[in-house]
Amino acid sequence: MESQVNMLQAKSNLSRLVEAIEQGREREIVIARNGKPAARLVPIETVLPQRRLGFAKGLFVVPDDFDSTNEEIERMFSGDAQR
Repeated sequence: MESQVNMLQAKSNLSRLVEAIEQGREREIVIARNGKPAARLVPIETVLPQRRLGFAKGLFVVPDDFDSTNEEIERMFSGDAQR
């Protein structure tokens, strides 16, 4: 749900607007000046997404035999760790 408020409403109710965003009651609040959208209030997670895939690219070398069989790990996954 997107809401739009004018600048005066935003100034008067900033705490309430931020609380609505924090609690998930609003995903986005547009602040308008003279009826024209001027700014957007959104949760910080949607503004600064964290990049996860590839974050360590180039920091280490994967050995050629990386996916070869490791008997100890195989036993742990099969539930036969006592072997």
